[in-house]
Amino acid sequence: QVQLVESGGGLVQAGGSLRLSCAASRSILGVYFMGWYRQAPGKQRELIASISRGGGINYADSVKGRFSISNDNSKNTLYLQMNSLKPEDTAVYYCNVVEINYVNNWGQGTQVTVSF
Repeated sequence: QVQLVESGGGLVQAGGSLRLSCAASRSILGVYFMGWYRQAPGKQRELIASISRGGGINYADSVKGRFSISNDNSKNTLYLQMNSLKPEDTAVYYCNVVEINYVNNWGQGTQVTVSF
């Protein structure tokens, strides 16, 4: 199994930006799916951005046009660029990588807090 370590969370004012990183402990030869989820207090974890095996990128409507997902295979790192942040973006953010053999890997989560 792959260890995923997220970083880049923190406290930011509304309208600000953050970039989250998700570093894998080793290179992954076959990836089926990569995504970023978030979970706000009292709410279910939701998928907000993803990259499919074929390279297709999808975003939840709530972040479309503001967030951007990308990956750097040379660094074994997945990113989430978050711009124009809103207080409702406050949540714990998790990265998820599903390997080609369907092994499901999660990061430990990083807190993002957006103040008014």
